[in-house]
Amino acid sequence: MNLAMILDMVADGMADRVLLGGREDGLTGAGLRTRATAGAAHIVSAGADRLVYLGGNGPVFPVALFSATLAGVPFLPLNYRLSGEQLDEIMSRQNAPLVVTDTPERTPGARTIGVEEFLRLPDGGPAPHQAYEIDADSIAVLLMTSGTTAAPKSAVLRHRHLAAYLFGSVEFGSVAETDATLVSVPPYHIAAVANALSNLYSGRRIVYLDRFTATGWLGTVEREGVTHAMVVPTMLARIVAELQTSGRQGPAHLRSLSYGGAKIAEEVVGEALRLFPETGFVNAYGLTETASSIAVLGPDDHREAAASSDPAVRARLGSVGRALPSVEIEVHGEDGKPCPPGEVGDIVVRGEQVAGEYVEAGSLVRDDGWFPTRDRGYLDEVGFLFVRGRADDTIIRGGENIAPAEIEDVLARHEAVLECAVAGVPDLEWGQRIAAFVVPRPGHRAEAQELREWVRERLRGSKTPDDVVILDELPTTPTGKVLRRELVAMVQDDAGAPAGG
Repeated sequence: MNLAMILDMVADGMADRVLLGGREDGLTGAGLRTRATAGAAHIVSAGADRLVYLGGNGPVFPVALFSATLAGVPFLPLNYRLSGEQLDEIMSRQNAPLVVTDTPERTPGARTIGVEEFLRLPDGGPAPHQAYEIDADSIAVLLMTSGTTAAPKSAVLRHRHLAAYLFGSVEFGSVAETDATLVSVPPYHIAAVANALSNLYSGRRIVYLDRFTATGWLGTVEREGVTHAMVVPTMLARIVAELQTSGRQGPAHLRSLSYGGAKIAEEVVGEALRLFPETGFVNAYGLTETASSIAVLGPDDHREAAASSDPAVRARLGSVGRALPSVEIEVHGEDGKPCPPGEVGDIVVRGEQVAGEYVEAGSLVRDDGWFPTRDRGYLDEVGFLFVRGRADDTIIRGGENIAPAEIEDVLARHEAVLECAVAGVPDLEWGQRIAAFVVPRPGHRAEAQELREWVRERLRGSKTPDDVVILDELPTTPTGKVLRRELVAMVQDDAGAPAGG
């Protein structure tokens, strides 16, 4: 199975259903295939070996994805916010790309075509490649990892990985024609690829929001009759704040709201449940390397946890749910064996949708099929997964391994703290010092010494931050992941020793 076959299923099974854009003027299933075929013909005529997408959210994104598929070349969406140096470095790795972009000056020397021009290419006749000629093991999508702790790598997703994700999580043509989803996650993120494929496959119309604001998001949900949406945690926090300020509740017709991609405070989730009483919440955990979600905390899980007086059940609001039926998730210790419930270790996953491969490094999937996610966490007694952070983020202070998430959870409970992050900073005496970075809650003053004492009273002294830095905002990726390397740079001098707190 490959994505060309998925496109044929959508185009034949929902030929007249509007699937992309506005209810009155959007693209139908048949129209999507026509546009993708025209795009594929242009890619082939240009002699390109891959299609690079350097644009914002919009219907052209799935059209470009399927155009690349029909042309038999990988699809590579890039972050349009990249610096010139970063973009040049990534483009230098490409051989003969065609770039879909409205800023051709950013990719000098590359063949380019405008976003709207690509969407309006003349019909190109039949697809250059027949669906059965596209090997399921060929590369469908390349995605650049976020590079929060190291240089970005090119993650490889083959047709079989994306097809396995679809078949393991979505039923074809299963939704009502009135269903609509709002996509506001960046187009260069795995969530954008997964949203495009899963919603088209299910028959749900996709509405795109190119520039997120809380008011713009809420307005689009109302105007387009949106029934489903997916946001990253920073977006959800801003939506909640907007509703609190305006004294409103979320639209009742929004039946499902998914969030994921980064850590989120339990307080935000609890307030969101209150403000969207008619909405089912879903926390999805996945990676680029796993072709999207591998664990889900569903609506019933949210409601049960929020209403429970049992601390163990209530704590599940801070989990990412349980493994999808199509994958296996375990937590392994240093000996490579499964950890008992509650013990933190390395999160590993295996299943047909797991790629675990990079252009630069090859496959990291072990011989037994397990892929090390590089996330740390634990499973509770009934299989709920709690993610405690990246293995790369672990602070080693005086020989003791310290998880930043443990300190962050304590800091987040202080009334003056809106957001926080903890990172290890090189130290000549201890190996690493603990640095806490705090964004104060509006109307509150966060005092460094008070926050240190707050942590010391709740955790042992070795886990008390050495440095507390007060910031207006945390540096993050567009999907809400904290850029810890930028935080570390704030408290280091040129010699590599901390600047103090």
